[in-house]
Amino acid sequence: MRKLLLLAFSLIVLRVNSQTATPRQQFPGLFEAVQTSTIFPDNKTFVDAVPKQDPALIMKAYNEQKDKPGFNLQAFVLANFNVPVSHNNFQTDISAGIRKHIDTLWQVLQRRPDEAKPFSSTLALPNPYIVPGGRFREIYYWDSYFTMLGLQESHQVKVIHNMVENFAYLIDKYGFIPNGNRSYYLTRSQPPFFAMMVNLLAKIEGDKVLVHFRPQLIREYEYWMYNWQAIGADGATHRVVKMPDGNLLNRYWDESDEPREESYIKDVEAAKESKQPPAQFYRNIRAAAASGWDFSTRWFDASGKLPTIQTTDIIPVDLNCLLYNLEMTIARSLNQIQNAKLAKMYRYRANRRRNAILKYCWNQKTGWFDDYNWKLKKQSDVETLAGEFPLEFKIASDEQARLIADGLKNNFLKPGGLVTTPNFSGQQWDAPNGWAPLQYMAIDGLEKYNYNTLARDIATRWLKLNIRVFKQTGKLLEKYNVVDTQLTAGGGEYPLQDGFGWTNGVLLHLVNRYHIDTQQLEKTPAEVQN
Repeated sequence: MRKLLLLAFSLIVLRVNSQTATPRQQFPGLFEAVQTSTIFPDNKTFVDAVPKQDPALIMKAYNEQKDKPGFNLQAFVLANFNVPVSHNNFQTDISAGIRKHIDTLWQVLQRRPDEAKPFSSTLALPNPYIVPGGRFREIYYWDSYFTMLGLQESHQVKVIHNMVENFAYLIDKYGFIPNGNRSYYLTRSQPPFFAMMVNLLAKIEGDKVLVHFRPQLIREYEYWMYNWQAIGADGATHRVVKMPDGNLLNRYWDESDEPREESYIKDVEAAKESKQPPAQFYRNIRAAAASGWDFSTRWFDASGKLPTIQTTDIIPVDLNCLLYNLEMTIARSLNQIQNAKLAKMYRYRANRRRNAILKYCWNQKTGWFDDYNWKLKKQSDVETLAGEFPLEFKIASDEQARLIADGLKNNFLKPGGLVTTPNFSGQQWDAPNGWAPLQYMAIDGLEKYNYNTLARDIATRWLKLNIRVFKQTGKLLEKYNVVDTQLTAGGGEYPLQDGFGWTNGVLLHLVNRYHIDTQQLEKTPAEVQN
């Protein structure tokens, strides 16, 4: 009997490992050969490809053939893998208007429940979901909240509910929400917006939602606070950092210190330019990917160069605001089941976090919320739109909110909306680029402190830019150049992507929020004169 149990357990382990093994683990040698070649310009292509047979058989054939004269690596890969295609056959009808375009895109970007494919990097999900678009063929964690804002406006409540259930499923299965539903993302998460998703759904379906998802809310919190009681003399463990006053704050972290599989060659080449040991550099690169801001001078030293990336040394203000919201949401969910004692504990933790954010991240000299470098024991010199997050969660005082509003207006507001940082570094999360999620968080936060005129101005500039580009190209893009609205956005590790989930969601939300006449905005200057 004991042997049968051991055999059954071994089979389970083998099945789980085959489902979560990454392409690099499945195809040692072949993986590196492909990713360092020019077969696919984008390293993400191969890690998303689906093997046509058992990886062991593919590796056996590869090792037998690779050193023979005339071996063609590209032909071998195409014969043994189904390669993904980023584009679709959807043709935009610009004349139908942007609302019709977005309504149609919800269908184009929706994916059915996944069938578990042996040896694929896809982590199967049980319910339909929306992908961002382009090369992003899977669900992405923080993208999805902003996509949901648009789905709400389109009355697609069932899709929202399905997506939240998918994230709860991921928490139950893996203990956290990965960056995306791919095996190569199982070492990191992304900005923890799950509590915001649950709160959004609760506004639609009632507070029963808080009770339903309470176990997953708590489990996500435990992921972010993992091993906090074991913090040693170095002051940090995984995602938790003990501050000088004993309070706990969080950082972004990835459990791996290897090159990212989806950006393998770029990481390997970048590591050669860094003075950091490769493992440290890769960890910092991966942690920045976990932040969603990949990449920005926000994570670099004063030189503003990628080789100096130091993400794991940074206490991000936005991350800790999101975790404050998670703690408060858990407390609310516990109140629903009348567990006042445990709810009080989570409110206590939230209050301590709020006080720590105000202590370590508020810069009295600049009047801005900055990240905090816990290694150097100083605030960051780079002002970023992450400083707007304390407004969204009502952490800032009225005076701090006034200074933030002034800073947004004077230092970040450009013709097309808010620039991400003032730095023109060539990185995509710096000037001149603007991103939909950060526009939304600023607008929503400003309105919570009654800076309604500024909020509407930001929204109008952003919408005009989105719609002008749509009229010219028939596309809604991942990011935009908000400084020179006649140019496209730049930077990043891949070409500009269209689709695009969070742009669609925020645009539709803002149009309805401010009762914008999109047909008027869609008119060209000549049409307006006529």
